[in-house]
Amino acid sequence: MSADTAEASSSPPKEGVKEKGHRRQSSSAPGVYNILDLEKEGKELEIAKETQKLNWKLNTSPSTLDEKDALKKYLTTPPVKKIDLHFPLGLEVTARNLKGVTIKDALDAIHKQFRKKADDELEDPILAGFEWDKEESWTRLIVHQKKEGAPSSSKKKGKKGEE
Repeated sequence: MSADTAEASSSPPKEGVKEKGHRRQSSSAPGVYNILDLEKEGKELEIAKETQKLNWKLNTSPSTLDEKDALKKYLTTPPVKKIDLHFPLGLEVTARNLKGVTIKDALDAIHKQFRKKADDELEDPILAGFEWDKEESWTRLIVHQKKEGAPSSSKKKGKKGEE
């Protein structure tokens, strides 16, 4: 096949039609930022305080938590489309939501990694919270874990007499 026939078979570009290669704008909500843009602008991130009070076990579904309202809150202020969650042992998961990453999105991403693990396989099975260290990495949060959750509100009396 010669170059002449290949050229003749392609139709000439029509006027008024956008060039191919134009990508559709993402369906993100207004006021939701790309974390890289925030880094360029030097905008600080604030993490929702509610994450520290959840006492959530990493291998259980986030939908089992009692505090359903906390799950709907944005994980960070200002809200971002995606954020990496870094575990001290090196594991990294990414939470994404074009309308702004919520606490539930972050917990879902973590749960996906740990749902098949038995309780005794997890050294620190409870989420203690997140930390943002802009010196280390602007685009990720460090996940903190702890051995046990806060004691439940139902108080049990010990067999020995209390002092």
